[in-house]
Amino acid sequence: MLTLKNPNWINEFCYPYKCFEDIPQHVFENINSNLDKRTSKNPLVSIVIPAWNEEVNILRSLASLSMLDTEIPYEIIVVNNNSTDKTKDTIAKLQIRSLFEERQGAGPARQTGQENAKGKYVLCADADCFYPPNWIDKMVFALQKNGVVVVFGRYAFISEPGFPRWQLAIHETLRNIIAEIRNIKRPYLNSGGASMGYIKEYGLKVGFIKSGFREEDGVFTYDMMKYGKVVPIKSKKAVVWTFPRALQRDGTFFQAFIIRIKRELGRFGIFFNSKVKYHAPRE
Repeated sequence: MLTLKNPNWINEFCYPYKCFEDIPQHVFENINSNLDKRTSKNPLVSIVIPAWNEEVNILRSLASLSMLDTEIPYEIIVVNNNSTDKTKDTIAKLQIRSLFEERQGAGPARQTGQENAKGKYVLCADADCFYPPNWIDKMVFALQKNGVVVVFGRYAFISEPGFPRWQLAIHETLRNIIAEIRNIKRPYLNSGGASMGYIKEYGLKVGFIKSGFREEDGVFTYDMMKYGKVVPIKSKKAVVWTFPRALQRDGTFFQAFIIRIKRELGRFGIFFNSKVKYHAPRE
């Protein structure tokens, strides 16, 4: 996906606020108005979002989810994952379902979310992502096809100083090429909690890892494969956007890029081996 600029639709959700106290009341009111029009008390789909210290990012994410262009009834569940900032205050002012999970980690938070979800389908989302208007339709329509139990989408990075869009586009193009190779034998390595959906009935049987293990989404998807197919969603209309925080933690763009190239080359051979098991502690 060679996109050389940030999409225009994210602009209205890129709030400049630095903390909860900066957020004007009218912003909450506007998001709540949109949520009231779109979310349902009898949802087909439950969107579950773990949130740890995301008092402003969660506002941006929920604002984008409040503007989904769909006829599918959905609910939004935010699981406060023992945040120490004012994430709790932000979500308390928004008309979504709020849960609390003390055990640190996306696995425990997602498990709490799915155990309380009302929908037949669960879509996993992240607190620091922006979701395009057609995201839910693209994910759920694929999930409703015969034999499919898990779907996962792609993501792209929003340009920031030192991380221009053209460089990020090159990174994403190479990442997607590697993903195509993984999909041949090991599609579960491509699934990610930022954009993943599954049938709740089977998700409850499998369960998420109840610890802070970082690859909980891949292990979950691996275990779901015994119930059916795992399908990638390649549509540009389903691509979610996020800030390049993961890259920035590794230094400059070039430094982050080299780290990822070395990592993928080091494990390239296993992408063609479907017999490699993928497990982690469940407790």
